[in-house]
Amino acid sequence: MIIRDATADDAEAACAVLRASISELCLADHRADAEILRRWLANKTPANVAAWANETGRSLLVAVEDDAILAVGGLAHPGEITLNYVAPDARFRGISSAMLAALEQRAMEQGATRCTLLSTETAHRFYLARGYVDAGAPAGKFGTTSSYPMTKPIRGPVRSGAC
Repeated sequence: MIIRDATADDAEAACAVLRASISELCLADHRADAEILRRWLANKTPANVAAWANETGRSLLVAVEDDAILAVGGLAHPGEITLNYVAPDARFRGISSAMLAALEQRAMEQGATRCTLLSTETAHRFYLARGYVDAGAPAGKFGTTSSYPMTKPIRGPVRSGAC
């Protein structure tokens, strides 16, 4: 598996991963409510994913194995993680952890000393186990019952001459 920057050519497959991950793995968040799913998936289109891949001030990463996209991660510079979704059939293989590490590395390269994110109910324990802490009261997003603002300090870039 490799993690690399997404391109516009990845948009259709990356979009399919995002939509499947939300629909199939985030049941604790959307509770099979069609309206919540509609709102959550509304901007997960190939056209939008292609635009995110080329947007200045953002990074869109994909985890790829045998030409298949297994995960999609997004970062708004300098340190806001906006996406970290894995294909349902690739879950529990360490791919989400690898993507998170790649997003944190990219944030450090951009000068961030902290990463922030809004976690789903489904991923909340995942982020807690990786050093993130809650940073405010849970709030609903897209009609879900809770979204957790979280934060984690990361080591910034090593500066020349620093001890």
